[in-house]
Amino acid sequence: MAQLKEYYKEKVVPELAQRLGLSNTMRVPKVTKVVLNMGLGEAVADKKVLENATSDLASISGQKVVVTKARKSIAGFKIRDGWPIGCKVTLRGDRMYEFLERLVNIAIPRIRDFRGLSPKSFDGRGNFAMGVSEQIIFPEIEYDKVDKLRGLDITITTTASNDEEGRALLNALRFPFKGMTVDSEQTSKEDKKMESLGTDQDSKQDSEDT
Repeated sequence: MAQLKEYYKEKVVPELAQRLGLSNTMRVPKVTKVVLNMGLGEAVADKKVLENATSDLASISGQKVVVTKARKSIAGFKIRDGWPIGCKVTLRGDRMYEFLERLVNIAIPRIRDFRGLSPKSFDGRGNFAMGVSEQIIFPEIEYDKVDKLRGLDITITTTASNDEEGRALLNALRFPFKGMTVDSEQTSKEDKKMESLGTDQDSKQDSEDT
């Protein structure tokens, strides 16, 4: 089981139930899916762009990517109905939690001049969206192998009934929102786990080299 999923069940659920005044823990909001999307208008002129983007997104998500196509022709952009204009992937279950864990612990801290996520980036129904300007913040992407820097949109769908519940959920999952604090005790534990993981990987690599 993904560490973040286990943390959600063991700690977030009871704490949110108390905080939101919910007597039934089944009503505690949860994340149901995460959609990663790359819009690639230039893919129309260069098919290699689409290939590289889908490769990057597959590496980031660990899942097969779907190519998105234009639904209608746009003469001004020289786009025809059915032409590929981007790619996306939808994550659920353990893979979703594993991605969120990497996003919070590794990717977001790598964003240049990061000052916190906007707590206003919700849609009124508890779902959150954020944009990333460079795919190289994700550990799966090797900077030396990318053809160009490209961004992606991340949409997190939850069962929250409103934005307040959605913010409470993601904050409990340690999303660093502006003006909101995260659980420092849990942060310390997660940091130690990440350090341990890195040490184990280094030891494994040293063993393979010898």
